[in-house]
This record gives sequence, structure tokens and C-alpha cells, in this order.
Amino acid sequence: MIRTSPAALLLLLCLLLNSCSPETTTVSSPVVTPFEVQETTIAEVHQAFKSGTCTCQQLVAAYLERIEKYDQPTKLNAIVVNNPEVMEQARQLDEEYAETKRLRPLHCIPVVVKDNYNTAGLQTTAGSLAMKGFKPAEDAYQVHELKKAGALVLAKSNMAEWAFSPMVSISSIAGETLNPYNLNHVPAGSSGGTAAAVAANFGTVGLGTDTGNSIRGPSSHNALVGFRTTMGLVSRAGIVPLYLRNDVGGPMARTVEDATKVLEVIAGYDPNDPITKNSQGKVPQNYQQYLVKDGLKGARIGVLRALSDKDTDPQVKALFEKAISDLKALGAEVVDVEVEDFQELSKDQWCDVFQKDLNDYLAAQGEAVPGKNLDEIIASGKYSPYIAENLKYFQKNQYQAKGGSDACGDAYHDPKRIAFRNAVEAAMDKYKIGAIIYPTWNNPPAKVGDIEGYQGDNSQIIAPHTGQPAFTVPMGYTYDNLPAGLQFLGRMYDEPTLIKYTYAYEQGTKHRKPPVRFSK
Repeated sequence: MIRTSPAALLLLLCLLLNSCSPETTTVSSPVVTPFEVQETTIAEVHQAFKSGTCTCQQLVAAYLERIEKYDQPTKLNAIVVNNPEVMEQARQLDEEYAETKRLRPLHCIPVVVKDNYNTAGLQTTAGSLAMKGFKPAEDAYQVHELKKAGALVLAKSNMAEWAFSPMVSISSIAGETLNPYNLNHVPAGSSGGTAAAVAANFGTVGLGTDTGNSIRGPSSHNALVGFRTTMGLVSRAGIVPLYLRNDVGGPMARTVEDATKVLEVIAGYDPNDPITKNSQGKVPQNYQQYLVKDGLKGARIGVLRALSDKDTDPQVKALFEKAISDLKALGAEVVDVEVEDFQELSKDQWCDVFQKDLNDYLAAQGEAVPGKNLDEIIASGKYSPYIAENLKYFQKNQYQAKGGSDACGDAYHDPKRIAFRNAVEAAMDKYKIGAIIYPTWNNPPAKVGDIEGYQGDNSQIIAPHTGQPAFTVPMGYTYDNLPAGLQFLGRMYDEPTLIKYTYAYEQGTKHRKPPVRFSK
């Protein structure tokens, strides 16, 4: 149950469906146009605050109303738990703005946070029933930075248990999340709960994590923008790991601009995640300067046919070819590229590091954590049947580094990863391109329960291993209103170029639209 103050309850009673409007204190108060929550952006929220047409408490109440109205009644099942303190936190932000007349960068922006981010005082389970009731003492670094910028943790979202599945978002803590564009289909994994929630307008923006696919796949399946940033640009401290050598956390949003505003807050060095030391001197203070509508003019972009033409569904293929035409119409030159030894270099890049990474995370949480290690998690029996094989595999198999070997190390030291990245960036240099494109997923979202339908996931092949940034943006819709995404892969720390390209493409095509069932 959501705890609210009497004032908040009054606000809920006076809210119009999917909108919020200012309190009227007298009969003669002017009539104003309601502020629409659906598809709203950070800029629009802040403009509403400035103009007095919405307060933080009204905004939060409207989102909570949408969650109550749609999440469980439709069986979307994107949300695990709402933040019971969020209305009081909203009240405090309203008081702050009334006093200072200044808005922080993300002032009162409600964020849906994947359930593998530590949230102080709010349950964090990574989708595991074995972790039920665990409330971390401290926020994950990214959550801390977002709060410092004024954002609110509105709710925690469902996910694939322990982030194991790239296809589905099923957990023992909350069950299965569906795709809001078509409830007979999956939202992908493992950040499918965040994707479904943001797509259905349950919050302004979201946080996901991406080990192989899990920001970009769900974003593609839900007509969202998803940023997997350069390995080392953002801290993973306080995030339950899958494979820490590959894990990246970051924004999932309805627009490139909103994702960029989140990135601007979370990017940079954090001593609690040593890999972020590599970002020092490479993080611009202002990423928003790269939101350029004509950012594709004069751009040169490469098409990697090894990915775009492999077992691609005809409708996805048609959308991709249309995207190429649109990029050209927006001023880009588009050329086919090849990466030398691509198939060989992309092989055997995964390592069995889950048990060590998870045990290290659990040990750092202190006595309050229900399970102290993977053995205890398995012994509890509290896990979904579909991950039993994975859990037991990782219990028996754990990579052990030998004598200072850098094999199975991070993207800056592992020779296989460096060789793969060097080959990709050498191809980019050879063809003089700023980014490589391909469909984020070569097939439409699979049907619920159709394991064989998991095909065409391109996200796991390059970026997780090379450490390069890869962004996905909506590319259009296939059968039964199912979304598809276009992925842009860039050079290390070249987020500015990817922001330019994705923003210009987004603004020039406007593919994003809300799911019909959640648009009332």
C-alpha cells in the first residue's frame, strides 16, 4: 500500500486522468490547460513547474495513479514496489522550489529503477525471492547522483531474475512482465520491467543495466531510447552484478534528450568503481550541447551487413533499409563496412565470473543481506525454475585467473577484448565513419512462452566485449504494432557523436508513440 498524506489524497481526488493541474483555492481561479503526464519530457515537466501549472506532488500522484490503474489490472506487471516515501519527498522538493525559485537539473523527475540497483531503505532483490525484504543502507552510485540532481526514485521495476535472461523479464519476486505494445509478447530482458514501465508512462525516465543486451534489447522492444555507454564512463557501484567485466548501467527514456540529461548527471569517476578511472579527462561537462537537430549533416555512417542481413525478418529488414534512406535524407553518407576477422574475433568472449562477482557484492552488503553467497541462494530454493540450471552451472563453474593473467579481465586489459575493439575501430578509421549501424534486434519481440522465438539479438555481439558505446533508438513498428530499434555503435568515449546522430535521426523520423492500450 502507498502511504500518502491527507494533502496528497486530496490531490489524487482532483487529478484528471493522466494529467495534473494546479490546486484551485477560490471559485474565481483561472482555468488552465491540464498538464499531460503521457509522453512528457524532463523539459516539459520543468516548464510546468515554472509556469505553475503543476507541482511535484501533483506530478508524482499522477504517475502513481497510472501505476495503480494499469500495471496489475492489465497484467503488465512492470513494477515490483512503489517508494512509500515518494510523496513526502515530492513535498520537500516543492518547498525547496518555492523557497529558492531554482530547479536542480533533474528536479522532481520520477525515475523507475531496475530492481538490481541498491536503493537506500527501499527493497532491492535483483528479482530473487531469496532477497525479499533486503533494504540496502546506501544508494547505488547512479541513484545517489540522480537524487543529488533532484530526481525521485518512484518505483522499482521487475527484471529477469539475477539478470540471467536477455529474452524475458521473469522473477521469483514478481512474476513475468509483458510488452505494453502487445501483451502477448515479451519486453525482452533483463531490464524489461523498466522498459515496459517507461513505455507505458509510469515514470519520466528509467534506469536499466546492460551486460550483453539488457538496456538496448528492452528499449528496442518498447520503442525507447537506450544508452549502453563506454565501459568506464559510469559507475556500477551498488548494482547487483551479473558479469562485472561486462556490466554497464544507464538510462532508458522516451527521448534522446531525456536520456542525455540522465547521462550528464551519472557520468564520471567514482573511486568505488575503479574502471571509471579510465574516464578521467574524457567526460564533457555538458552532453546536451550535442543535441543538434541537423547532427547528421555531413556525417559518414557504416552499415555492418554481417549483423543487419543475418536471418533478418522481412519487416525488420524493410524498416532498416528505410532507416538508411532516412539517414541519407537527413544529410548522412551511408556506406557498407566490413570488420577484418569479425566472426573469429567475436567468438568466445564470455567468461564465468558470476559467482565471484555476486559473492563480492553480497559480502559488501553486511549482515542485513538475506543470502551471503551463491551457495546460500541456491540452498534456499527460492528461485524461478527457468534459472535453476544457470544457478547450478555457475555454482560449479567459476573462472580463476592464473598468475596475473589478463584473460577474462576488463575491456582495458583483456587481450581478446582489446584485439576485437582494435579491429572494429580500425574499420571505422578505414571507412572514415563516425558510427556503425544495424538493427538492435533482427526479429520482432517473441511471443510469451516461445523460447524458440528468441532470435536476432544483435546487442550481445560487439559492445559488451569491446567496451564501446552503443545506443538504440526507435526505428518503427512491425507485426501487430511491435517496435523495432536502430543501433548506433561508436568509438570509445565518443558519446557526443552518438548523441548527435541519434538525436538527429529521432527528430527527423519521430517514430516513438505510446502503446495504444496505455494511452487513455
